[in-house]
Amino acid sequence: MTELPMTPGPPDSPPPPSVVVLGRFQPFHRGHAHMLEFADSWRLKNMPNASLVVAIGSSNRPENLRNPWTHSERSEMIYRWLESSSIRDTPIIVTIPDIDDPPNWVSHAELYHGRSGVFLSSDASSLKLYEDSGWNTIQIPMEDRERFEGWRVRETARMMSTIDDPEAVREVLTPTIPESVLMLMIDNQYLRRLAFMGEGGEPVG
Repeated sequence: MTELPMTPGPPDSPPPPSVVVLGRFQPFHRGHAHMLEFADSWRLKNMPNASLVVAIGSSNRPENLRNPWTHSERSEMIYRWLESSSIRDTPIIVTIPDIDDPPNWVSHAELYHGRSGVFLSSDASSLKLYEDSGWNTIQIPMEDRERFEGWRVRETARMMSTIDDPEAVREVLTPTIPESVLMLMIDNQYLRRLAFMGEGGEPVG
């Protein structure tokens, strides 16, 4: 098994205790938008002086169907969505490399997103990891979760990756991907690369 590179390295000074949301954002979709809006609303009501930190995981994975976009591209997607979102205070965006070691994940991630804040997620396994590490956690309710599963969004995007009609692409993909993010992807050929990755449909997971 090839050892993953630890890129990027942790910042010299991670953020102070914050409200943290973690995701792969492959790509940033409407389910993620709901998560960030929920987290920011919770922050404003409960910890208005804290920052919202958006942690992008899997920054060091090689490009493939499960990881088509770089961490820089995913950051760009989030920033593009934020421009038209209801979130007033710009979140801190950090990127975290994977370590394939769940028991030590939180201590690793804390080097990037800071320690002992509040962790919000819709994912039960992630919530448990942070709870076991002494974090306060909040579960984000997620309606229509199946529709916003990452593999499903990616596979639909791949089916549209060779379509040259932007309006047709928008009609199919805007129900799951915010339009501002989708236009960024179209303008920068982020969808086109999916046509050249792998064989057959992407497996569930």
